[in-house]
Amino acid sequence: MEFAWAENLRQRFGETNWVLPSLVAAVLLTVAAGIVIMAVLFYRWKLKRPLELLKRASENISANDLGFRLTYDSRDEMGELVAAFENMRSQLEKNIKTLWRSVEERKQLNAIFAHDLRTPLSVLKGNAELLAAYLPEKKLSEEKVLDLVHTMSLHIVRLESYADAMNSIQKLEDVPVRRQSMDAISLTAVLNDSAEQIARQFGKRFDSSLEYDNTAINVDPHIVIQIFENVVANGMRYAASQVNARYDIREGVMNITVSDDGPGFSDEALRKAVLPFYRGEVWDATEHRGLGLYICKVFCEKHGGSLLIENAPRGGGSVTTSFGTQVDK
Repeated sequence: MEFAWAENLRQRFGETNWVLPSLVAAVLLTVAAGIVIMAVLFYRWKLKRPLELLKRASENISANDLGFRLTYDSRDEMGELVAAFENMRSQLEKNIKTLWRSVEERKQLNAIFAHDLRTPLSVLKGNAELLAAYLPEKKLSEEKVLDLVHTMSLHIVRLESYADAMNSIQKLEDVPVRRQSMDAISLTAVLNDSAEQIARQFGKRFDSSLEYDNTAINVDPHIVIQIFENVVANGMRYAASQVNARYDIREGVMNITVSDDGPGFSDEALRKAVLPFYRGEVWDATEHRGLGLYICKVFCEKHGGSLLIENAPRGGGSVTTSFGTQVDK
């Protein structure tokens, strides 16, 4: 009896030593499985979508694509992280757009400078050739020589102002308006001289008329000349044989209407001619950059005036530029 009881006890202790490790292992495996399941569920519920959003956003930014938005409706830490990433994307997009606009404005301004340097250089070249050809033979009067020198000096000052502007001005709207009191007849004489130089380049004729009630006006001559030359060059480009200019200076406003005997503006051109880089149907797209009338519109408005594009009643295109000629007090 005693031996049987001891044997039974040993068997019980032996079984207990085997069951306990098994139970511990089962508990540990259950806990580990629970942790894994909870981690998987936590990833799916809390981490998977925001991480995918951030990954996709990073790929878009790497591809220089900022035209997207990050939205994640959660107020936890991942929601704050996504919101911070969206703020970074938005600010980066604003900075790139600002930089792009600055580069585009500078490119446009450089194109405008290049466009408007041609005329003063052509005037200087033409006058220099005229002086070289006729002055030695004394075929030019002293008055004519002085007029040519005055015109050349004016265009030299224009070139100097262009050089200064190219270093300091970042966009067209920054060009300053520097008014000065001057005689209307003298200004229109300079305008006519420039128009005649342009007409000779195109092999066409130019004529003008003047009506005024006061010879003293306050304008920026460089801006007025620049606008006038652009309008005349545009008219010469489309004219059949002649371009006319009518100066009307009265009641504090200077109106210059330039008309041609060409086919006139198309319906599309009447709507779009003042847009930058609009060319329409032009015969030489390499020389004509579509900036002339756009420049005129901006400068007329800066000078307290406006620009009107229309077709003349008897045919041909007509462009009227106006300038305020009085100084605001």
